[in-house]
Amino acid sequence: MAPDRLDSDSFYVALDASGAVGHVAVSRGPDVLARARLDHRGQHAGALIPALHRSLEDAGVGRDQIAGVVVGEGPGSFTGVRVAAATAKGLARALRVPLWAVSSLAAAAITSWDRGSPVVRYVLFDARADRVYAGCYGMGGRGMQTLVAPHATDLRSVLAAEVPPGAEFVGDGSAKHSAAIQGAGFGVLEEVSADATGDGLIAFLAIQPDTPPVQTLETWEPRYLKPSSAERAPIA
Repeated sequence: MAPDRLDSDSFYVALDASGAVGHVAVSRGPDVLARARLDHRGQHAGALIPALHRSLEDAGVGRDQIAGVVVGEGPGSFTGVRVAAATAKGLARALRVPLWAVSSLAAAAITSWDRGSPVVRYVLFDARADRVYAGCYGMGGRGMQTLVAPHATDLRSVLAAEVPPGAEFVGDGSAKHSAAIQGAGFGVLEEVSADATGDGLIAFLAIQPDTPPVQTLETWEPRYLKPSSAERAPIA
């Protein structure tokens, strides 16, 4: 039976399709060996499996060597999150390996951290117009702490609420609304990547080693956050 925590000598795959860009990563323990990027929103359903096959081939890893699967559970594009979840569940079931579900926002926060001094990252994913998916995380020597839980909202509500001290904004939603965020007195790290969420999913398990895998694959569902009252159109 595969171990229920990240093992440095075992191989893992990570899948995330919550945003406009999707990601696949193959790792040995915490070290990513190969990755693929899915650039076209709306095409993740057809591109995810081929990208996974390419990444496994690039890493020199066979399907029967996979010891676990990590998936971005959202929030984000309903279709993208659903596609990644179904693919990850099918793979974990077929290989009889653990499946870990990790917040896509948390994965993005980790990719913006250089593992140096403690930081606070407020991640915003663009959800069209002034709408965002948001979550804030503190990262340091003791791992990761959720300061603001993932939620669907709008930019005005984010800035009107209490922003954790020292928070710096990252993510495509932060880049899109950087002028408004900076005008409210907060920093935006546009030059810092919070994009390679496949890498971030693996890194999450490395810094949060006690994260339990999904207990029942058949009944598990990703986190489809309900839109705020300000949202009138569905997020595709």
